[in-house]
Amino acid sequence: MKIAFIGGGNMGRAMINAIIHQELAVPEDITVADVRADSREALAVELGVTTTDSNIAAALSSEVIVLAVKPQNLDEVMADLNGQLCADHLVISIIAGKKLAAITNGLNHAAAIRVMPNTPAQIGLGMSVWTATEAVDAAQKETARRILTAMGEEYFTPAEADLDLATAISGSGPAYFFLFMEAMVTAAEKMGLTPEAARQLVIQTAVGAAEYAHQSEHDLPELRRMVTSPGGTTAEALQVFEEYKLREIVEKAAGAALRRAQELGG
Repeated sequence: MKIAFIGGGNMGRAMINAIIHQELAVPEDITVADVRADSREALAVELGVTTTDSNIAAALSSEVIVLAVKPQNLDEVMADLNGQLCADHLVISIIAGKKLAAITNGLNHAAAIRVMPNTPAQIGLGMSVWTATEAVDAAQKETARRILTAMGEEYFTPAEADLDLATAISGSGPAYFFLFMEAMVTAAEKMGLTPEAARQLVIQTAVGAAEYAHQSEHDLPELRRMVTSPGGTTAEALQVFEEYKLREIVEKAAGAALRRAQELGG
């Protein structure tokens, strides 16, 4: 497939890497439009893709157009592309907070998909939640699914409002886990471990716990109970989390992220 990326930032690069790695497209069939000459040069050298400073040239060379610019630059991009797209073009937006109606109206184009990815997509372990307009046909949905699966796992929802929920959980979620890991590293260092040892223990524990949960047939409460012996060290630690209302803190944090996502989306 021929794909155009409007914007060559980190998430766009992650998608390009995944697409090439999974052989969904060869580098020669990927065009990236970016206003920065240094970014275009780096993309051409590192990934072997075609680059241009023209949004229209990139779009017209493709079947799929990925909008990967910053939200504040979207209006300028849409003004460029308005009326330029063919009916069978598929537009995929990964721009945070920008609703499908804004994209379809701004482009004067009906077939559009909106995606909420997250940063682990950069290593093929992402979680992408997406939705589509009614004009997107089954074949185009399958194309989108193949692209998103190349970056990790994907979840389709018919309700666009779910993307705000996804923003609060999977979109912002990696930062929540990083904060918890950071706190564990600090605690380990205060107890006497070296920074190197603390980091290794915490990161591998997080990786192992996540993969164990991913592969296990047990649900999360059962997995927690399996690690927790009555009267043991884990039980003592979990009691402190309960006393300080960890669950309530997490619910409030996710709720704050949801409210902000809804504000940004208008």
